[in-house]
Amino acid sequence: MNQKNAPVTATVELDYPIKRGDKEIKTIELRKPRAGEMRGLSLTDVLQMEYNALNRLLPRITQPTLTEAEIMNLDPADLLQIGTEVTSFLLSKKMRGEMDEEAQPSS
Repeated sequence: MNQKNAPVTATVELDYPIKRGDKEIKTIELRKPRAGEMRGLSLTDVLQMEYNALNRLLPRITQPTLTEAEIMNLDPADLLQIGTEVTSFLLSKKMRGEMDEEAQPSS
């Protein structure tokens, strides 16, 4: 996939799986949110990975669908991984391109 194109989904492997009944959820698939799924949320709060914003957004874009209780019980490292993927969805192609250029070693 071209790095400058916006990813539509991302998979996060959890360090600490979520227990749901007798099942363990080890990976979460995130889908890029559409504008309507951002309703009631501040883009700034989402970009800053503010807990309450993520707690409202994640049930709308995760597979399997996470509950608020499951999000509340996530390990902080897993929440940070998920939040990082969510914020990457919100970057423009231009911003991703500039980040890619900065990350490349100069010769």
